[in-house]
Amino acid sequence: MKTNILKLIGISCLVISFSCSRAEKNYELSTENIIMEDTGETPVLNAVEIESDTDIISEKGSVNDRLKIIKNASCRIKVRNVEEATILSKNIASAYKGYVSDERFTNTNYSKENRFTIRIPQNKFDQVLDSICALAEFVDHKNISTIDVTEEYIDVSSRLKTKLEVKQRYETILRTKAKNVEDILLAEDKLRELQEEIEAAQGKLKYMSNKISFSTIQLDMYETVSPKDEPEKYVESFIDRAKDGLSFGWNLLQHLFLVLFYVWPLLLLGVLILIYFKWIRK
Repeated sequence: MKTNILKLIGISCLVISFSCSRAEKNYELSTENIIMEDTGETPVLNAVEIESDTDIISEKGSVNDRLKIIKNASCRIKVRNVEEATILSKNIASAYKGYVSDERFTNTNYSKENRFTIRIPQNKFDQVLDSICALAEFVDHKNISTIDVTEEYIDVSSRLKTKLEVKQRYETILRTKAKNVEDILLAEDKLRELQEEIEAAQGKLKYMSNKISFSTIQLDMYETVSPKDEPEKYVESFIDRAKDGLSFGWNLLQHLFLVLFYVWPLLLLGVLILIYFKWIRK
């Protein structure tokens, strides 16, 4: 009998302790939820959400890939030979899918200088600039500038998308809901204004995309030349004088033939007079 009583007391103690621990846990959870609700924090942040965010980032690319950056550089370098360095620079740009947009060559008695602009894909910008600067004997200056146009690009893109949607609505109105001439004219005027704004936004996006995808490198190459003394008097060489003599003789011959064509009546009259006097003598 005593044994049964002790067993009953033990079971009762276990049930009571289990109930107390469960109540404590429920109280802690309820307290935690209340704290979360009071602070505005999200009560659940599991590993699945973190992994999904990581997948989204990997699919869209890194932050640097989404930035819209315009890169420009200006560089002035001294080279041993301007012509050779120019050819090598153009070959480097061509190897990296770039091109020369303009070129200005200057040759004086003291120096040779060539200024030209290279447009190069942005991802090859650093390689091309370093390769060209490696041709220099001395680098006078090298300036690199970057312009972040991400915000402007996104803003123009969003406005363009909105305008396209509005244009689509007006086209629907024009096709289905325009009842009279006045409604048609109003819708067409609005569509014309929207089309002008859309074309302007598209042109701006195209210009920005070109500037972003192709970086600009402004190069100024020069070489120093030992100055030569200019002669006090210019003396033609024998070949030059011979050329001038041949030219003068040919011109003189042409003029003589032309004179004959101008005075042929006088020549004919002289021949007739000569024949007449010879006949009289006979």
